[in-house]
Amino acid sequence: MSLSDDGGYGGDSHRGPETGQTRTRLPDNDGEGYGYGSARRSRTGLTSRNLITIVGVIVLLLAAIAFANRGGSGNSESPSNDSPKDTGAAQPTAPTGTKPVTGKNGGIATGFPKTEQGAESAGANYVVALSSGGMYKSAQRDAIVDGVYTASAAAARKESLRKVYTDPKFLGRIGLKPDGNAPEGMTFVSRANPAGTKIEKFEGTTATVTVWYSTLFGLAGQGSQNPVAESWYTSTMQLQWVNGDWKVAGFTQKAGPAPIGSDQTAATAKDMSKAVQGFGGFTYAR
Repeated sequence: MSLSDDGGYGGDSHRGPETGQTRTRLPDNDGEGYGYGSARRSRTGLTSRNLITIVGVIVLLLAAIAFANRGGSGNSESPSNDSPKDTGAAQPTAPTGTKPVTGKNGGIATGFPKTEQGAESAGANYVVALSSGGMYKSAQRDAIVDGVYTASAAAARKESLRKVYTDPKFLGRIGLKPDGNAPEGMTFVSRANPAGTKIEKFEGTTATVTVWYSTLFGLAGQGSQNPVAESWYTSTMQLQWVNGDWKVAGFTQKAGPAPIGSDQTAATAKDMSKAVQGFGGFTYAR
């Protein structure tokens, strides 16, 4: 880009029309060259004007970029409707704008919306409830089963679950006393941590939801023979819409997929006990 249209010298009028001799142009207050064309322009003035123009363009570009960025949500993922278009692909667990559920039934979240995301949230929360330490106490177990399962499924499951969670051999193998309590000085840990959910099938009043999650399970305490360890599972739940909420009609569970363990140093028994007692769980919502 040139600094001006005439090279900064006022065109061809600095030469005589035919003599071929160079004429001397004298400065004048009104900027005219005594009849020899327009006055010579200042290189400094032209440079300043062009510099101001360039800076102005840059400022406008930066303002436009800032405005465009402010218009976004700050999330690189494109916004989605409540129901994903492609149910064959897992949907990211990103904020949807829907408020988390506020209802509680025996400590279990209730009132999930009748949507795919509502079914996913229900599945994640029900995995947490069914993996909790309350399943090892008779009264709490019945409350959890009633709150999670459909009425018919709850009636069928209660007896089989009672046999599992009150079996002295099973309880002894995991280090609990026959009443389901931890030995003195020990803290029993049984907690699920959902890592992701996926809708396998959705038909309005029924849904199949898969939940991938890790669990912390064991006894934290000095001399524990069953220290707290991490495991990974995938549970697939068949859900039904019953009386304004999602309920479990049936489910299957399989191990994994499990990631490679890190090289972190295992916590001491004291630190693990403090962490379990000091950090509460979450209500999972999409």
